Amino acid sequence: MSIKDITNISYDTFLKDFKDTLKSVFYEKDDIQKFSQLRGFPSLVFRDIMAKKPLSVAIPTEYGGRGVKVKECLGVLEAASYESLPLSLTFGINIALFLEPVAKYAKPEVKAPIFKRFLEERNMGGLMITEPSFGSDALSMETSNTFKDGKYHIEGYKHWQGLTGLADYWLITSRKKGEDGRLGRDIDFFIADNQDPEQRVIVDEYYNNAGLYAIPYGNNKLDLKVPENQKLEGGSTGIKLMLDLLHRSRMQFPGMAMGFIKRMMDEAIEHCNNRIVGGKNLLALDKVREQIANIQSAFTVCSAMCARSAEHSGIDNELAMDQVEANSMKSVITDMMQFSAQTLVQLSGSSGYKEENIGARGIMDSRAFMIFEGSNEMLYTQISEAVMKLMKRKKVTNLFDFLKEYDLTIKSSEFFKDILNFNLNMELPQRKMVDLGRIIGRVVSANFVIDLGIKGFRSDLVSECITSLKHEVTACVSSLTFQENTNLITDYKQDSTWLNLV
Repeated sequence: MSIKDITNISYDTFLKDFKDTLKSVFYEKDDIQKFSQLRGFPSLVFRDIMAKKPLSVAIPTEYGGRGVKVKECLGVLEAASYESLPLSLTFGINIALFLEPVAKYAKPEVKAPIFKRFLEERNMGGLMITEPSFGSDALSMETSNTFKDGKYHIEGYKHWQGLTGLADYWLITSRKKGEDGRLGRDIDFFIADNQDPEQRVIVDEYYNNAGLYAIPYGNNKLDLKVPENQKLEGGSTGIKLMLDLLHRSRMQFPGMAMGFIKRMMDEAIEHCNNRIVGGKNLLALDKVREQIANIQSAFTVCSAMCARSAEHSGIDNELAMDQVEANSMKSVITDMMQFSAQTLVQLSGSSGYKEENIGARGIMDSRAFMIFEGSNEMLYTQISEAVMKLMKRKKVTNLFDFLKEYDLTIKSSEFFKDILNFNLNMELPQRKMVDLGRIIGRVVSANFVIDLGIKGFRSDLVSECITSLKHEVTACVSSLTFQENTNLITDYKQDSTWLNLV
């Protein structure tokens, strides 16, 4: 497909051509079940996929791309994740963690050659934030930069970056080192070109990751010299730039989740429709229907999140302050991805325990989504902290009274009135903050679903989804209000061997 074809054809035609290519390479030219257990994608398979220039959706039109329209980006992620979650994540890393921030924050003279190489040479890019000693504590990173002779010298270590050793470009975060050796409080972002010897990232170790086999991860040593104009600029601070980038990425998780959840649902319906037990198919069992209905609820939530993200998460919008919305999308939908895969495996019986089963692979592949870009427990805690801060400012303690006026829950709160009409303890322990975050995230999700229904989405799917979310929220409220706490006993070994007691 030529660059001219990319910009001139309709999105429907572009997406159909991409989907047809996926079916061809995964089922006709090769066997996805065979190489899904191998490290990396077969080169010929990846060549044919990239020949359709799927990443052009995240490149501005003035540089030969399709215009960085979120709807188009999410559509590509959905199509890929229906067939292969690792492929979709590969595109998600490139789109949300490299191409979109470059399009928004890089200098024009730097953008042009990068986008040209992405379109013509099938280059890829990733993001380096996480360090071995700090994990999610990004503000404590020790990777440093010093400026001399027109270049920034970047030194440090980064790990668990998707596309380790494979990406041609990296966005690298570091902190400015002063003459006294102290590191600044703000964070700087730099573009590194791995084809330039001075900017090359050295892979110290490749990790044997348990899922997402197609994507290499590892430990990277940094000793780079990057030209001055390859520093990202545009945010008032580097920390706000990082929040804008990460919140945009979290709001586009539903694109990767969309195809995956739909595939889990389709596989579950097909299997249970065809599997005969006691003269009836599994769909005749009430519990089975409930389990698949909950996957269908996840499908509806994800559809609503995609619609919301398409309207709100474009690079023209500043998202640094959208913590509650971004964290709700990422944490809720990744919980639902894992639930959908677990349910499919359970319904599949013994066949679900085969490594090549798409549900079995999906359990390990989707599990990582609940951890990277902030573990869900941490994000739920941040949601609670943000909401409780607003409640204190408004001097409101009743949770429903707050949610009915809150812009992210103003339409959905009424459905949860009987469940959430209670005064909130403003000094919750962290475990209860997680419970509260789960509650708020699902009420926010219900608001997205209602908005989708207003746009014309199937009313029966919307109604069933709201019921399912109410069920989840009820369980979370029960955990939140349960008064007794379990405690860890670390010195448990004394007097705890049952063999000595019988």
